[in-house]
Amino acid sequence: MANAPAADLASLPAAYQAWRASDLGRITDGIEEELILELIGPLQGNRVLDVGCGDGVLSVELSRQGAHVTALDADSRMLDVARDRADSAHASITFIEGNARSLPFADNSFDVVVAVTVLCFVADAESAVREMVRVLRPGGRLVMGELGRHSIWAAKRRLSGWLGSRTWRGAIFRSAGELKRIVTSAKLRVTAVQGAIYYPPSNLCARWLAPLDRYLAAVATTGAAFIAIAASKPAEHS
Repeated sequence: MANAPAADLASLPAAYQAWRASDLGRITDGIEEELILELIGPLQGNRVLDVGCGDGVLSVELSRQGAHVTALDADSRMLDVARDRADSAHASITFIEGNARSLPFADNSFDVVVAVTVLCFVADAESAVREMVRVLRPGGRLVMGELGRHSIWAAKRRLSGWLGSRTWRGAIFRSAGELKRIVTSAKLRVTAVQGAIYYPPSNLCARWLAPLDRYLAAVATTGAAFIAIAASKPAEHS
């Protein structure tokens, strides 16, 4: 799932489309994608699993950069949108409907596993991460982006949940420390933790304040609406 939808689950594809069309969505997605790709590193020839691929924007970019991409999502409607996007981009991507807590792949199948705003919507984040680690080869990289706990965005989303939004009612927002604990408990080595999206959720703020994001990210993760974490699987992982 992506950063966008504040609408009910039944209208997710439309919510994504509206988000992508807004200045706030376009700028925010651009910053988040740049950070995720930076943490992943070189992609040419790598087998990459995109867990919770949503409407396929990241999957298509991963493919464009030379990765052999498998994209998984639990929502068949989102997969339909993602397939259309991949077809339009002439991207060769394998799309699979499935659950992050029970990945339908053999052990050590991928060089890179990426998951963006997935754990916040999974009841048992620890088991989902263990599954991602299981299908990751020794020496491979796990990169995740999650919704930051201590931000204006999180406060707004909690309020939306209290007011009846099914999307945000059950969402779980985490700090950088909490994400590190989940990853290290899966016996991975954390290599980077970085925040992004420090401006409030408005088009005007995104247009004016986005250039400051990199400077704020160098200071702290507190206040970040998006937290990215990268980790590697040790060769001796068991």
